[in-house]
Amino acid sequence: MATVYFYEKPGCINNTRQKKLLAAAGHQVVALNLLTEVWPPERLRNFFGELAVRDWFNYSAPAIKQGEIDPDTLSEQEALALMLENPLLIRRPLMQVGDNVMAGFDQQAVDSWIGLTAIDTAQDLESCPRPLAQTSSGHD
Repeated sequence: MATVYFYEKPGCINNTRQKKLLAAAGHQVVALNLLTEVWPPERLRNFFGELAVRDWFNYSAPAIKQGEIDPDTLSEQEALALMLENPLLIRRPLMQVGDNVMAGFDQQAVDSWIGLTAIDTAQDLESCPRPLAQTSSGHD
């Protein structure tokens, strides 16, 4: 099984579920704080691979929900600059196994990548389950 470096927002309900799922599949999870990590732009960029810039973002972030930032209008450089300034914008989790990296928790992609045990695929493990009223303070 794999050692997964798991960059999360501490306290995020879905990140907690995702870590439990990885551990249940036999992986060792090393949880790291996405919000306090020092991210050189090129290192952060690597996590997004071939994803479109709009798919780099956490749509539960207050700045996006409140319309302050429109990911569809940003270049790669603009997106990275905003994320380095406000890490809540980064799609979570960021995961690393060896030299391979991934952003977000698409269950099928993670299963293909490192393997997962049988899971309830009807569960949404990426979107924040809290209502907007509870997340407007940035505590998603």
